[in-house]
Amino acid sequence: MSAMSPPVVNGEFDKELKRGVYQAIYARRDIRAQFLSEPVPEKVLARILHAAHFAPSVGFMQPWNFIVIRKKETREQIHAAFQKASNEAAMMFSGKKREQYKTFKLEGILESPLNICVTRDQERFGPVVIGRTASKIMDLYSCVCAVQNLWLAARAEGLGVGWVSIIHDKEIKDILHLPEGVAPVAYLCVGYVTHFPEKPELEAAGWLPRLPLDSLVYCDQWAQECGNSWPELHSELVAAKAPYA
Repeated sequence: MSAMSPPVVNGEFDKELKRGVYQAIYARRDIRAQFLSEPVPEKVLARILHAAHFAPSVGFMQPWNFIVIRKKETREQIHAAFQKASNEAAMMFSGKKREQYKTFKLEGILESPLNICVTRDQERFGPVVIGRTASKIMDLYSCVCAVQNLWLAARAEGLGVGWVSIIHDKEIKDILHLPEGVAPVAYLCVGYVTHFPEKPELEAAGWLPRLPLDSLVYCDQWAQECGNSWPELHSELVAAKAPYA
């Protein structure tokens, strides 16, 4: 399989290609409760893994591996580890937040036909890597880019993805027999779904609001709002909406 070369003019995608990219970004959801048992065809699985492998990586070290998990016994062990960590997490909230937390469906480990664990090998190609000399954590960010590539490609294929973050790393390492120097980055549930929610579920449930973009963008230095120093940008940020929606 070779990388796709989309038609471009002076480096810019045409309108329909742009529309597809932006639609995948804005229609992506963290899926938990909507999985179908229908298996994911190997061709489709290979395509989304290929997209993940073409993520940018610091020093081109490609620190990721992808553990594809179908075995029921393995997923049951992971699910038990999730339940333990989730019960611990519930006790960190208080009052109504704790009760609301308990009502959320926060994973689809057993319902989805496929789980994928994305890992990080910190020693790939040796201890000195271009771009990781000042900040050793850059390989982690590379793996997160791979996760996002996979997620967007999956959305374009009509597949839902749910990132299960409420599991202790040590338990994942033990269950999946990860070697020394290799750490889990993301545990993903993948599969076809009944539907994609219109909004992220925690936003729809009122757990937290979506912050306005203009409140998150500063100009030139921290906490310097753009309204005075770059009013044209500020105006566009206030008016910003999903392109091609």
